Amino acid sequence: MAVIFNEKDIPLESLQNGISIQRLITSDRVGSDHVETARWHIPAGGKVDFSVADTDLSWAHILIGEAEIVTDQGTKVLTPDHFILLPPGISAEVTSKKGAIIFRSEIKSAERFDKDWDPDGLTFRCTNWTEEPLLNSEFDARKRIYMLTPQLSGTKAAKGEMIIYPPGTEAANHHHEGAEHFQVILRGSAVFHLNEEPHRVQAGDTIYIYDNERHFIINDSDNELAFIEYFVPGTYKTVWAENAPICTWNPSGVNIKGGKPNREIGSHSSAEAHNRQDL
Repeated sequence: MAVIFNEKDIPLESLQNGISIQRLITSDRVGSDHVETARWHIPAGGKVDFSVADTDLSWAHILIGEAEIVTDQGTKVLTPDHFILLPPGISAEVTSKKGAIIFRSEIKSAERFDKDWDPDGLTFRCTNWTEEPLLNSEFDARKRIYMLTPQLSGTKAAKGEMIIYPPGTEAANHHHEGAEHFQVILRGSAVFHLNEEPHRVQAGDTIYIYDNERHFIINDSDNELAFIEYFVPGTYKTVWAENAPICTWNPSGVNIKGGKPNREIGSHSSAEAHNRQDL
């Protein structure tokens, strides 16, 4: 059964130099070692080591504030508009002048999730996801922005996106085979249906979903729902409930800010999203 919990219920663990961490997805909490996630709280003037072991893969988002990350490729300024991919073996240090909260995911022994695993072919990437192509649902006003794909990352160990549900929108009932995945609600609230049982979810919730669990979301609120969603591994099969419409995602020609996107993605269905080469 899927595990649902809110970040407010996860205690802060104090580390050195004022750094604290909330360990969200852990093997003890979800009964799986596919992925670990955490919220890193960096105080003003704080510094934290974000290096990655030679066998692992990591990625991160700024949730609140701004920070800088230093790698062998130089220094990058990070804002909530940025997504960073941290490849195996990278040495990285994150600092924040005014303080920041960073959401980070890690896959231990990532090669087990990608038969073509090539750590030497993976590099540090800093992507402004607000400049990526915005895709629109064929059926309603839902929006999708891909953030972690084979083309963007160089590996099929994981796949992920930002998804936005305006009020009154919903997906069809479906399940996935071959991957576990999780969603983190960034803002808004909605009804999450799990194996036909409704659950109220809200900002700060993590939803961890296993193979073959039927699920869909209805935004029955008056506010926009936004969440990030990641699959491990990034290749899997999506199976739709009988007579359920398979959502097609169409290119809008713009990014989320209304400007020209930095690349193009063709129209596709959710059923084929895991194996598309142009994502």
